[in-house]
Amino acid sequence: MVKFSDGMWLNADGVLIDWAVEVVNSEILAGGIRCVATSKHITTRGDTTDTPTVTVECSSPATDILLLTGYHWKGERRTTLGPNYEIFPDVEIQSEAAVRSASISTIKKDTSLTITSNSLSATINIQPSSFNIDIISHGVTSPTIVAPGSDHLLTTLGQQSVGYVMKGTNDPKSTFTKPDKGERWFTMQFQLSVGEKIYGLGERFGPFVKNGQSVEIWNEDGGTSSEQAYKNVPFFLSSRGYGIFVPYPGLVSFEVQSERTTRVNIAVPSELLSVYIIQGPSPKDIIQRYTLLTGRPALPPAWSFGLWLSTSFTTEYDETTVNSFLEGMDERDISVDVFHYDCFWQKAFHWCDYIFDEVYFPDPGAQLARLKAQGYHISVWLNPYIAQASEIFAEGATNGYFIRKSDGSVWQTDFWQAGMAIIDFTNPAACEWYQAKLEALIDLGIDCFKTDFAERIPTGDTVYYDGSDPEKMHNYYTFLYNKVTFELLERRLGKNQAIVFARSSTAGGQRFPVHWGGDPMTTFEAMAETLRGGLSLGICGYGYWARECLIIYRKIAHRFSSR
Repeated sequence: MVKFSDGMWLNADGVLIDWAVEVVNSEILAGGIRCVATSKHITTRGDTTDTPTVTVECSSPATDILLLTGYHWKGERRTTLGPNYEIFPDVEIQSEAAVRSASISTIKKDTSLTITSNSLSATINIQPSSFNIDIISHGVTSPTIVAPGSDHLLTTLGQQSVGYVMKGTNDPKSTFTKPDKGERWFTMQFQLSVGEKIYGLGERFGPFVKNGQSVEIWNEDGGTSSEQAYKNVPFFLSSRGYGIFVPYPGLVSFEVQSERTTRVNIAVPSELLSVYIIQGPSPKDIIQRYTLLTGRPALPPAWSFGLWLSTSFTTEYDETTVNSFLEGMDERDISVDVFHYDCFWQKAFHWCDYIFDEVYFPDPGAQLARLKAQGYHISVWLNPYIAQASEIFAEGATNGYFIRKSDGSVWQTDFWQAGMAIIDFTNPAACEWYQAKLEALIDLGIDCFKTDFAERIPTGDTVYYDGSDPEKMHNYYTFLYNKVTFELLERRLGKNQAIVFARSSTAGGQRFPVHWGGDPMTTFEAMAETLRGGLSLGICGYGYWARECLIIYRKIAHRFSSR
């Protein structure tokens, strides 16, 4: 939870907030508007000293979409460091720009500054001590707004709603002696109307309606029975006919009526916060425009829509075991389309080296050929972690293919696999190396990869090849992992023939289907929580999702996955 207040009137202990109070400068830009707001009322020129400011800019990157940005300091390196979400990945941006420019208008009056993109506008109040931003829908009938006319206030950023937050930095002298002391956040707090409901925010297993919840966008391997999530997406859809996407790949905090009962409070640990405000009015309209920004799902192959059978965590299995599983399904008249080799197709302590364990699978190519001759498609489990005992560990370490520490050594841990390293997908050579290992499996007859894990990505003493910010990479890592895997499959097998079976994801990950719902218990309650997760993920543009039909926790049985 990231809460800055103590009730309605006070800040929490150790918290200082510079709220945008009064606009002192406003202007129209090429394709947008900008204002500078002080954190107090300015009476005389003397008030302009020792007074922090907040700058707000608003533009329109696409028709009926506004990009609202607030920032404190512009020169902080961490603010400018990547990674950044891929925006408009499926769009020819020049043609989109031509359509967009025709729909944008800006106007400055004595009391206000406005930008309009077709049917969506943002108006900033520039009167003294009256900072406010109204987001208004024009000429569109919303099915959930009961009011006359066709112009409706969707939401607003009112008094004390846009601000720069300092936590644990109370000593003014520390500015010069300990400039990085404490925490720094930027927050925007959007008004919720009476009866307004919020949906989305990734694959969340709690209540489908997010009102009353504290949600942190931070990928975790937490199962399906907690507030943690494998697939965190900083996007929500409102029943009032708009959506909001926060293009910050690191930690994003959403307090949905859980701090202020009339607001959705959004905060990021940064000097800058941007949000895309997306016009509806229908959920379909909002999701279409959101996926214009972040990308749309590829169409999976037809065979992937059938039943998948997995070895699950069976620790001792070979070709005889695999055949017995399939024969058992056949005896029960249950058709299987995909057979999946989970974890122990590789040697113990070697996960991953992407090599079949020769003790149990002395001739994997021949075995896979026999299965494919019977009409089965084949999937194997993998992850981006390379155990120290793996046959390829030395190769990766020597060539700089792993995430490193600041002293240049390989970042390693014993958590999951002894001495494991993590592939650095910001290094193009590491991506090619990883793809080459998987390409050898495709040559054997593999049709699909289950891209498991990638939630527990380090942030402490972590260095990436391209200099990316580790905090932002924590969530974004899974996007690169699945993209590199999916693109290999698409290149080798053809368009609409590629599919991964991914557990972790973030915004934009819907482009690389399909995703499964993680590890549930074998109860009806677990089925319900998993389905809630899938529904919430679908709100975020994920067109394809699967869940496990059966897994017994502690005593593992066979897994079935269906879609």
